[in-house]
Parts: sequence; structure tokens; C-alpha cells
Amino acid sequence: MEELVSQKRSETELFRTENLVVYFKVRGGSKLFVHAVDGVDFTAKPRRSTGIVGESGSGKTTLAKALLGVVKPTSGKVLFEGRDINALKGDALRDFRRRVQMVYQDPFDAIDPLYSVYDAVAEGLRILRLYSSKEELDERVARALEAVKLTPWSEYAYRRITALSGGQRQRVAVARTLAMDPEVFILDEPVSMLDASVKGEIIKLMDNLKPNGKSFIMISHDIATVRFFTDELAVMYLGKIVESGPSGEVVSEPLHPYTQALIAAVPVPDPSVSVRSLAKGEIPSAVAPPSGCRFHPRCPLAQEICSAREPELREVRPGRFVACHFAS
Repeated sequence: MEELVSQKRSETELFRTENLVVYFKVRGGSKLFVHAVDGVDFTAKPRRSTGIVGESGSGKTTLAKALLGVVKPTSGKVLFEGRDINALKGDALRDFRRRVQMVYQDPFDAIDPLYSVYDAVAEGLRILRLYSSKEELDERVARALEAVKLTPWSEYAYRRITALSGGQRQRVAVARTLAMDPEVFILDEPVSMLDASVKGEIIKLMDNLKPNGKSFIMISHDIATVRFFTDELAVMYLGKIVESGPSGEVVSEPLHPYTQALIAAVPVPDPSVSVRSLAKGEIPSAVAPPSGCRFHPRCPLAQEICSAREPELREVRPGRFVACHFAS
């Protein structure tokens, strides 16, 4: 019976985390830990786009790296199609790495600055031996660079990464992922370093891949971009998911005070319309997160129960989950 349940889940769930915890030890020999991800149950469906939003320090990038297997859990599990990714070995691990690729916010997180553009884009293809000839390798690199508007590709191919602008480096980061032709794209602030026109082109490029059966997980602080690109949305705050559901519903009718604050902070085109944040103060330290609901020190609706008891992430209507004592 357990095997049957696992098989059914793997057909309807691409990624699933079970009570995922990721702590990092504070440097300097301290016994303190950063509570980056703290008991997260997250699901992403195949051939769908899922967004994870939150402020800096919310844990969204750590969650993404845990999904990729770059960061190991302190406890809990990360399942891909029902299999624990941290138990994969040999061909199974190689297959996972081929199928799931990440575009990092900072290209220098993933690309050797001494590489040429060609070597940066070709690196994954070479490591996993995903080409049969030099001609095929050249063709895949060329297609990827042209897709991100680094054209003609031959003019960029042998430039050093350090000779590129920030926006050009970000486009190389996207190109190296496109060259791998993965089934799953994990996008960590993929367009944050680009100007508005190029940002739109890259988002449209990714959007055009959706009919090909690709799956996307987008991490961003920009809730407007995530709303446009994704089907499902999870909102993170201080290592916890505080709200999730269909992207359009979460943005148009946010149930958690933190989600409401994020949306209230989105700039509007009309300068006569004032934008106010509903959240008070700064995000607390993840080394010593607040008791109860982690948002309560900043929440305009906070009451005594909020500091005393942590709210569960519960389904308050079909497909809508929220961790707030007062949401309905």
C-alpha cells in the first residue's frame, strides 16, 4: 500500500519536501545556527511553474539549493518523483543532474570567472558527455547564446566572463542552462541583474518553453514577475512557508498579513498613489527567530496568541494554505 501511495505521488508531484530543515553553523566556533529553512513541506507539480517569494533572509534560495541537492538537509527529506535525492548514486544521480538545472542569481556562484563564454556554456555538456561531436557541441552553444540575444554568438564565445557586463553575465548563466535542455529549471532571481527590456525577453523565452513540457521553480523577491510567470505560489518568511496556493489567487486575495505586506510594497506606475508597507521594522535574525508566529513582531494584527503559539500551515479553502491564527 505504501509503495502504491508513493507511486501515485511521484506521478502528481515533481518535488516534495518533508519537514525539511536546513541550519548553518555561525562562523567563528559559535554554537549558534542560522535557521535558514525550518520545517518546510513544499510541493511542485510536473509541467507546471511554481514560485517561491519572500524578502532577503526568508530562506527561499536555501530551499532552492536543497531541491537541487547543492545544500544537504539538517533533517527531513527532498523527494524528486518520489525518490530521496540525497540517496541517489551513480547513473541515477547523473540523470537527476541532467534533468534538473539551476540559473543562479549571481553568475559567479556557478561560473569560473577565468572561463571563456564558450567554456561556461559548454561546461555541463562536457561533464555529462551530452554531445557526440565537436560540431554538435558548437551548435548547442551557439543556439543557447543566440536564444539569450548574445549575437552573433561567435563574437561573444571567446570573451572572458570577466570582460562582460553584469547583464551579459546573467544571460550567459541562462544560456548554459538552456544548452543542457533540462526538464526542470530552478530559477534563482534569474533576471534581477537585467534591464527591463532584456528582462522581458528572458521571461518570454522561458515562458515559450512551457508547451514543451518543461517545469519551472522560480525564486524571487519580485512578486509581480512571479505572479505573471507561475501557476502556483509559496510565500516564505524566516525559514517558513506562510501561505501557498494558485498564484493569481494569492496575489489578488492574499490571506496572510506578510503576503499582504509584500503586495502593498510593490511599486505602482502612478506616482500620485502612495505605497505603504504593512510590515513594521526589519526582518528579525534567523539565528534567534521569534517564538510563535515568526511574523508577529512586525504584524499589524498581532495578538497574544501569536507570540505564544506557532500557527500551522492549514488549508482554509480548496487549494489555499495559510499559517495564521486569524486567516479564514
